[in-house]
Amino acid sequence: MRKTLIAWSSGKDSAWMLGKLMLDNDFEVGGLLTSFNRVNDRVAMHAVRRALVELQAERLRLPLWPVELPWPCSNYQYEKLMADLCEQAVAEGFEAIAFGDLFLEDIRVYRERQLEGTGLEPVFPLWKLPTPQLAREMIAGGLKAKLTCVDPTSVDPSFAGRDFDLALLESLPENVDPCGENGEFHTFVYDAPLFSRPLNVQVGETVTRDGFVFADLIGGSTVAPTE
Repeated sequence: MRKTLIAWSSGKDSAWMLGKLMLDNDFEVGGLLTSFNRVNDRVAMHAVRRALVELQAERLRLPLWPVELPWPCSNYQYEKLMADLCEQAVAEGFEAIAFGDLFLEDIRVYRERQLEGTGLEPVFPLWKLPTPQLAREMIAGGLKAKLTCVDPTSVDPSFAGRDFDLALLESLPENVDPCGENGEFHTFVYDAPLFSRPLNVQVGETVTRDGFVFADLIGGSTVAPTE
């Protein structure tokens, strides 16, 4: 079994990928790798609060491997911090990093180049899966997520904060990928089959920043069990 880090964005693709690898006898999942903006204490890409990601890790019973990024952060700084983390991971017996990328070739090539010579193999468990089918499988499989960031040039700003469900898929414009792989939207998973219990999150303030619309998710307390 290959000891593997999960590239954990806090969203649906990484959560679905984790579920697949947990069922694969070739992999031993050993942690969640997340990049944080250390100034704002949020996920670098999705702007999700660190506290919520920590609760996800707790629900998954997996250690969080944070990459603390300065802001602003140059590509050189990012790659240096990632190289340091890779060195640490190899020293602790890791052999691979799994990414939830779906079909963007340039992103895959960049990740492969980044890990070249580190001793860590890049793994892409969801690569080239048809996204219309994949999105529906995620929902049917019990994955629950909210849209935390949307590109208003692709979808209406009102989509920020909505649940990733069948109603959302049916209301997406035809040119939008159902999984948001082209950057149309990003998600935060608040429940999944691997979670020990759901997260109770509410949508707070919605803001527009750097050309994107962000829904601030707050909360994280345990959902009371049904009797």
